[in-house]
Amino acid sequence: MQTTLMHWCLIFCFTLAALDGSVAAESDAKGGFTADQIAKAQHSGISGEEFQRLLHKPLYEFSEADVDHYLQFLRAVEPDLRRRIVHLARKNLGQPYEIYLLGEMPFEPYDPQPLYCLGKSDCLVYSEHTYAMALGTDWPSFMGLLQRIRYRDGQIGVASRNHYTEADWNPSNRWLVEDITAKIAGDRAMTFQQRIDRQKFLRKRYGLEVEIPVEQHRDVYLPFEQIERAKPHLAEGDFVNIVRGIVGSKASENEIFGGSAWVGHVGLIVHGQTDQDGHPAVHLIHSTKPKVREEPIDQYIARSTKNLAELDAAGKARLLGFKFLRLRSDPLAELRKLDGPDAPRVTLPKGGRARF
Repeated sequence: MQTTLMHWCLIFCFTLAALDGSVAAESDAKGGFTADQIAKAQHSGISGEEFQRLLHKPLYEFSEADVDHYLQFLRAVEPDLRRRIVHLARKNLGQPYEIYLLGEMPFEPYDPQPLYCLGKSDCLVYSEHTYAMALGTDWPSFMGLLQRIRYRDGQIGVASRNHYTEADWNPSNRWLVEDITAKIAGDRAMTFQQRIDRQKFLRKRYGLEVEIPVEQHRDVYLPFEQIERAKPHLAEGDFVNIVRGIVGSKASENEIFGGSAWVGHVGLIVHGQTDQDGHPAVHLIHSTKPKVREEPIDQYIARSTKNLAELDAAGKARLLGFKFLRLRSDPLAELRKLDGPDAPRVTLPKGGRARF
C-alpha cells in the first residue's frame, strides 16, 4: 500500500531533530506539529516520496524546485513565523561560508553576482534568505520578499542595496524588525558615530558615480560585558548586529565604515536547552568561516574576546557589543502598509515592476 503524506508528516515530527541537530531536538520536542497541523499538510500538494527526500536533505543542497515544495509544506504545517525561522535556520546548519555572494545580475553589470544563492552564504545572505523563506509560501514569494529585504524600498540596484547594516538595512526593514537596543541597554548603552560616504564607497567598490549626500549616522549598542541585561528580552527569530571597532591609541576612522565602531557581522537568535529555572539558553546562529554554526552567545563572546589585548595593541577591529532588533509579530501586515495590498513591491533598476 502506498505510503501517505500523513504518515511522512508523522515521521517528520520525530525526526526533525536529526535534521537540525541536538539543540533542535529539545526545542521541537516541546512544541512538535499537532495532528491538525499535519492534516493541513495535505493541502501543500507534496507527495510522500518527495517529502521523505526533502526531510533528509540539508537546505543548502536544495534546488529551486525543492525550496518551492518545502516552503509550501512548511507554511501548511507551521503557522508560527518564529518557529519557521528557527526550523529553516537550523536546516541550513553546515552551509559553506563565502563572503560577497550576491549582486544584481542579470539586471546590472556593476556586481555580476546573482540575486540569490542557495548553496553558500555570508552572514547577511544567511539571515536574509532565512527571513524571506520563512515569510514566503513558495519560490516566487520567497524571491520577491528577498529582494524587498535586500534593497531600499525594493528597488533593485547596487546603489539602492542595503550596504550598511546599521544605516541602511535596519531602517529599510523597519517593517520586519524593530530596534530594541536602547530599551534593553538603558543607562549602559554606548553611542557610536559614523561618517557614511556612500558616494565614495560606490565609486571605489563598483566604479559607479552616484550623487549621494554624506550621512552622519549616530547609533547605540550594548557592550558585550552587559549581555546578561539582554538575555531575558531576546526571542527566537530576533536579528542580532555584532558591533566591532578599533579601540585604544590606534583607533581611527575606518575607511569603509566611516568610524571606529560599526556593525561588522549579523546573525539570528534561537533558544537552546533550558536551565533548572526554566530559562532557555540564548544562542546565536550565524554564517561564519567555515560554515553556518549555532552556539551559545556566551561562547561566541568568549571566543571573540580571548585576544583583545593583542587586537587593541595592533589597532585591529574587535568585538565591542551588540545591537538587537525584535522580529515584528506580523511583518507582512506592516509591509502592506508601505507597499499596498500587493506587497512586496519590487522594481527593476530602470523602472517597472519586478514580478516573481
